[in-house]
Amino acid sequence: MMQIESQLTRLRLHGMSRSWQALLETRKSHELSLSEGLALLLQAEEEDRSDRRFEQLKRNARFRYQASVEELRLEAARGLDKGLILGLATGEYLAKAESVLISGATGCGKSFLASALGHQACAQGYKVAYYNVQKLLLRTKMARLDGTIYKFLEKLSKTDLLILDDFGLTHLEQQQRLDLMEIIEDRHAKASTIIASQLPVASWYDVIGEETIADAILDRLVHSSYRIELRGESLRKKQ
Repeated sequence: MMQIESQLTRLRLHGMSRSWQALLETRKSHELSLSEGLALLLQAEEEDRSDRRFEQLKRNARFRYQASVEELRLEAARGLDKGLILGLATGEYLAKAESVLISGATGCGKSFLASALGHQACAQGYKVAYYNVQKLLLRTKMARLDGTIYKFLEKLSKTDLLILDDFGLTHLEQQQRLDLMEIIEDRHAKASTIIASQLPVASWYDVIGEETIADAILDRLVHSSYRIELRGESLRKKQ
């Protein structure tokens, strides 16, 4: 018995090891056939690896909030259509490389919703990255200075879901416009993007500033995206 435990540990089969110990402690191992016991151990290992991958994906994403779709208050009065949110929760939009645009006043739950959708994507095995837009554009600026910009942009392009929070807090400078356009262009029809903003989508054109670039960015976002416009008073005030 000890030899089996040590082999499972040595092979890093952590889920199987824990399940095996549980079978020994409950004395259930003698009640199962070889195929039944093996099926149980394999299921435990598969679940353990899935859980550990989920935790790793969440850590790498760096979400603003630890949130889940189950925690969302799906109220039509707040602009949250239950059918739409549950549809997004299936992850079909990720498979189709579609985007989600979330707008609403400060404190109405934009970041929480974006985080919840991101967590759901992680649970489904997708790679997610969560960025405040200003911090992302600062990162691209620094990457240009140290010569890692192409590597960084390539990493972003390979992310299954990119969440851009707090878009539109300040007007963009020329290089920021170009960087944002390149990020969106790399993802167009290939990977999903969620953008959250205090401003209605109609005002994004002015925030971007340069007509040609604004046209290019919005053309790639607006026509193939789901729109969520949150309403109601600040949830922070209620808390």
